[in-house]
Amino acid sequence: MRRRATPAWTWASSDRRHPVSIPQDAEYLLRELAPQVLGVLMRRYDGLDSCEDAVQEALLDAAAQWPASGTPDNPRGWLLTVATRRLTDILRSESARRRREDAVYLATPPAVPAGADGRLSDESSGPGDADDTLTLLFLCCHPALTSSSQVALTLRAAGGLSTAEIASAFGVPEPTMAQRISRAKQQIRAAGARFTPPDAADRGPRLRAVQQVIYLVFNEGYTASAGETLQRADLSAEGIRLARLLRQLLPDDAETAGLLALLLLTDARRSARVTPDGALVPLVNQDRGHWDRALIREGSALIAQTLATTTALGPYQLQAAIAAVHDEAASLADTDWTEILALYELLAQVSPGPMVSLGKAVAVAMVRGPAAGLAAVDELDGPLARHHRLHAVRGHLLEMSGDPAAAAAAYDTAARYATNAAEKRYLSLQGRRLR
Repeated sequence: MRRRATPAWTWASSDRRHPVSIPQDAEYLLRELAPQVLGVLMRRYDGLDSCEDAVQEALLDAAAQWPASGTPDNPRGWLLTVATRRLTDILRSESARRRREDAVYLATPPAVPAGADGRLSDESSGPGDADDTLTLLFLCCHPALTSSSQVALTLRAAGGLSTAEIASAFGVPEPTMAQRISRAKQQIRAAGARFTPPDAADRGPRLRAVQQVIYLVFNEGYTASAGETLQRADLSAEGIRLARLLRQLLPDDAETAGLLALLLLTDARRSARVTPDGALVPLVNQDRGHWDRALIREGSALIAQTLATTTALGPYQLQAAIAAVHDEAASLADTDWTEILALYELLAQVSPGPMVSLGKAVAVAMVRGPAAGLAAVDELDGPLARHHRLHAVRGHLLEMSGDPAAAAAAYDTAARYATNAAEKRYLSLQGRRLR
C-alpha cells in the first residue's frame, strides 16, 4: 500500500482527542489492525458505537505507548485485549448511569488476556477473523444508508480514518461529518442490523454496494471533490487496501477482481498527474516514465486473467480494460483508441450513464474526429449541464477542431463549476491561454 508523506496521525474517540506523531510503519499497522479488532469485538459483543469507541481508545493507547516501548510481538492481540478492557469500562459506565447491570458479565472477558509480550490464544487470531472485516464492510454498506453515509461509515469503521480526516475528504466541517456518521449508526441500529454476514438473498446487492463504496473511497483520494490539493494519497491507498481485502476474501468474484485491477491501473498514473507545486497535469501531457510500472503489470495481468475466465462482463472489468489500454500505450499516439471505443460501447450497454457517455464521446473524437465527439457531448447537456467535466471535454474538443474562442469559453464555464481548487486553477489557465 502506498504511504502518505505526513507521519502525523490524529486518533479521535468519543471523549478525547490526541494528536500524536508516530512512525509511519506503526501508523499503517494500526490503520490495518483497527477494522480487524473492531470486527472481533462486534462479533462477540455487538453494538457499533461502544465497540468503535473501545477500539479508538485502544488505538490511542497504542499510539502513546508503542513509540517509547516498541511494537508488541503480537500487536493485534495487544489491541484486542486493551479494547476489550476499554469496552468493559464503557459498558460499566453506561450501566451505572442507567442503573442497570447489563454489562457486569463483561467484567471477566472471554478473551484470554495478553501477557507482557502481547501474545493471545488462537481464539483471537483464527481464520474467521478475516471474515469479520468483510462482515464489517457489509454492515457499513447497509441498504438503510445513503451512498454518502455508507462511504463515511466505511472510512470510519473499516478504514480507520478519524472524523476530521473524513470531513476533510468530503469538504464539510468536522461537526457535520460527526453528525452524519452518528445518524448512520442510528439508522443501522433502527433497522435491526446485526453483525452477521448477509444471507444469500441479500448478499448480491450488498456486495455491489461494498464495491461501489470502495470505488468512491478511491476516487475521492484520486481526485478530491473539494479542497486545495488534487489528490489525497491516503484515501486512494485506503481504497486499494479495501479492494485487496475484498479480493482476498472473494477470489472467484470477477467484478471484485475488475475493481482491484481498475484501482491499480488508475493509481499507477498518480505521481504524473501533478507538478511539484501541485498543479494538475492532464493525461495528454503526462510523463509516462513516471507511471508505476509495477502497478500496471499487476493490474493488467489481473484484468487479462479475469476477462479470460469470466462468463459475465461487469462495469469494473470493462473500466479496468480501458485503463489497461491507456497504461500499456507507450505514448498518446500509440493508444489504441479503436479498442477503447469498442470497450466504451460495451460499457454503455452494461452500465449506461452520463459519465460513461462522456468517456465514450472522447473516444469517438479520437477515432472519428472532434466534430463527431462534440456532437456526442452536446447530447449530454441535460444530465451534465452543471458538471465541470462536460465543459472541460467540450473545451478540449473545440480546441482540437480549431475554435480557440469557443474552447476558451468552455474552459471558463468548466472552471466555474469545478469544486476542487487544483482543477479550477488548471481550467482557468486553459481559458486564459487560448485568449
